[in-house]
Amino acid sequence: MLPDQRHLFDVPDDVAYLNSAYIGPRLKAVTAAGEAALGFTATPWNVDPPDFIDPVENLRSTVGSLLGDTGEGIAIVPAISYGIAVAAANLAVGDRRTIVVLDEQFPSNVYPWRSKADREGGEIITVLRSPDGWTSGVIDAIDERTAIVAVPNCHWTDGSIVDLVAVGSAAREVGAALVIDASQSFGALPLDVSAVRPDFVATVGYKWQLGFYGLGYLWVAEQHRIGVPLEEGWIVRKDADNFAGLVDYTDSYEPGARRFDMGERSNFIGVAMANAAVDQISSWGIPEVASTLEAVTARVAEGVRDLGWVVAPREQRAPHLIGVRHPRGLPDRLADRFSEAHVSVSVRGDSVRIAPHLHTTDSDVDRFFEVLSG
Repeated sequence: MLPDQRHLFDVPDDVAYLNSAYIGPRLKAVTAAGEAALGFTATPWNVDPPDFIDPVENLRSTVGSLLGDTGEGIAIVPAISYGIAVAAANLAVGDRRTIVVLDEQFPSNVYPWRSKADREGGEIITVLRSPDGWTSGVIDAIDERTAIVAVPNCHWTDGSIVDLVAVGSAAREVGAALVIDASQSFGALPLDVSAVRPDFVATVGYKWQLGFYGLGYLWVAEQHRIGVPLEEGWIVRKDADNFAGLVDYTDSYEPGARRFDMGERSNFIGVAMANAAVDQISSWGIPEVASTLEAVTARVAEGVRDLGWVVAPREQRAPHLIGVRHPRGLPDRLADRFSEAHVSVSVRGDSVRIAPHLHTTDSDVDRFFEVLSG
């Protein structure tokens, strides 16, 4: 477990911010990096060609290492919807074949598959959560008709976990592709692509990733890195670092997943902030982040049970994110009461979602209990 890290975050003492699944708390180093980049771009005469490329390559490398790979598999994207769209454009469904998703899954990993199924004659199979969690239901839904399994590492409403290694194995047995939305896990929950062996992993960069809103990451399996990008940006073409030679058009792309990068990927401010964020996450280590946050969510689980609320069993929960429900439904004005007490959580469906980070203190959790018991 990691020691108290609140000094690294710009979170005032009078705010109990338990909402990292909404927008990640701001690291002071990330703010400083953004301010420095803003100042740098105010003097464009100092911006040289390597400034368009080197910071992006550093970001690509660090993100790849956090996924247990190199940077060659990482594309820089603006949003989860963009990453899922890349996956949808490079995977086939076909008539009467199926795409497996979870019930109440986040829409960005549902709408593209609904559209693709409509266009190609496929069918969406929605898995309902069973008393023992999600994994068995997902595996049961995978059969010889399955073309794509599109699931998260944990459910966005309450942190209920999906065993991606088991799901990936089941998908490969029938030749189905696995597409993961890691927006609510990457940065706080270990995900090793060499163990899971997915086809695509997409994530935002501003939740548990602690970076810039408007910049995310897409990991692409090696067999798909010769696929079709959504854009034809100049900077993803071979030898694009030679600005004087950009008039010499080429059909060749830069290697790896770079062809899938978004336009204007060099976003100087966003990339600087993202680099500061992933460097800090790398310094902590994702397993250490997860184990530290697990102690917080375990305390939340114990405390809410004493107040008559319901949580999933430990084996069905991610360590960093927890949703609590009440047998009689959510009390009236609960969200207002949290807001009035300066306790920031999210209500998602019938669940109160608690998402701590390394700035979270015992006092923050106590304030949460006070509102819940009121």
